[in-house]
Amino acid sequence: MQLTRFTDFGLRVLMYLTQCRDRPAPVTIPEISERFGVSRNHLVKVVHFMARRGWVRTARGKGGGLALARPAGEYRLGEIVRELEGQGPLVDCRQPPCALDGSCLLAGALARSLQAFYAALDAHTLADLVREPTAAAIITLHRAA
Repeated sequence: MQLTRFTDFGLRVLMYLTQCRDRPAPVTIPEISERFGVSRNHLVKVVHFMARRGWVRTARGKGGGLALARPAGEYRLGEIVRELEGQGPLVDCRQPPCALDGSCLLAGALARSLQAFYAALDAHTLADLVREPTAAAIITLHRAA
């Protein structure tokens, strides 16, 4: 299984925001775009999605920026990835129609595996992801701002 860029960028944004509480300047989308070398337009879409979910707070205008909406320990990784991926079943047995539909066990096995994947991710929080040495690397990115 491979995560989408949308999910990748969302996780990077959330991780970056974990280390911004002591910064004098707000974190902005252009800043994150520059630090990670990713498209600003993609990040705008990701941040809007996460703001609608209540994961990040945004403020517009001069002095505006981004911040986590709650402490990093309250974000379950599985929940975040499930929402960012917005994925249905791993295989669609109806399109194109499969000759084995109704008598194949593959779709069920894949569905159980996907649930196990998310359950394993749910054992971790955003705070778990940004322990050392990751926290120090993020702070270094902030200092470049």
